[in-house]
Amino acid sequence: MTQFEDSGVRRFVAWICVSILIVAADQATKWAIVEWVPLYDKVPINSFLNITHQRNTGAAFSFLADQSGWQRWFFVVLASVVSLFIIGWLWKIRRSGPFLLVAGLSLVLGGAAGNLVDRAALGYVTDFIQVWFGDWAFPSFNVADSAISVGAVFLVLDAFFGKQEKTASE
Repeated sequence: MTQFEDSGVRRFVAWICVSILIVAADQATKWAIVEWVPLYDKVPINSFLNITHQRNTGAAFSFLADQSGWQRWFFVVLASVVSLFIIGWLWKIRRSGPFLLVAGLSLVLGGAAGNLVDRAALGYVTDFIQVWFGDWAFPSFNVADSAISVGAVFLVLDAFFGKQEKTASE
């Protein structure tokens, strides 16, 4: 094993590549929606799923979307700080971080960066997936939001079960 491999750099780069792939997929799907689905139109896929074209100037569930515009830069700074923190954390655990923790952080990083690109460049995030349960619609979301959500689940699972895994192996 080379010193380069032993230092965990390859593992770190691999997980950063996962984040970059999420950003690429997120931006590609948002580009397709903007190109092919008129703003606020809905394309039914089945009884519980629509493809739609929405603009979200707020955060999750349109939180703060009705504000005067200050929230754009607040969320840009917040996402930038969180992204830098996650990159530092990934670097710190590059040699032996548990899979769920490293995967969760990489997914959250990719999602945060995907939405950061939109927010910084456009002032809003393009959302396009809409899920229905009867008469109730879940707020529209995108690939970045999905990555953040799955990553958060991984982080919670690691918090609950990761310690037991370490204890069992000690």
